[in-house]
Amino acid sequence: MSSLQDGKKPHTMVFMGELLSLLSVITIISSGVALLAGVFLIKRGERVWHMRAMLAASGLATLFLVFYLWRIGIGYSKYYVGPAEWRSAYFALLISHTILAAANLPLAVMAVLNAWRGLRAATGNLDAIDRPAARSYFNRHRAWVRWTVPVWVYVAVTGWAIYFVMEHWGAVRGA
Repeated sequence: MSSLQDGKKPHTMVFMGELLSLLSVITIISSGVALLAGVFLIKRGERVWHMRAMLAASGLATLFLVFYLWRIGIGYSKYYVGPAEWRSAYFALLISHTILAAANLPLAVMAVLNAWRGLRAATGNLDAIDRPAARSYFNRHRAWVRWTVPVWVYVAVTGWAIYFVMEHWGAVRGA
């Protein structure tokens, strides 16, 4: 009887799921680091490097989403089998992570969209963002990132924590 017929996942699917999980955690943590670098850079007034760091953060977050959805698409998942006394804390972490991760996408899109519109209104010149046409977009960008940055950092850190918990106290569903 084959692995698919007996309800068990083939070894290659489990390997691929583990690889995609690892790539997911690497990309989301890296996006969080790039995000924090971008915040540091803009506070120092380095607009060009800020933009580069934020594009890197957004690109890494997009890669995370691809890896995550690919892992779900191949049917790979784990469930918690760790200590019973930690179960409630784990699920509280997982639920808060999931809700904020879902909220983070539209927050990030609105922040990037307003920055892009502001840059277009400044005719691509970061030194011209104080022009009235551009300033309104950058003010909106700043308002969006006040929510986006803490949510993004929380999601990146809790994503790593969930990965860590599942590596130690997770069982592959159907393996």
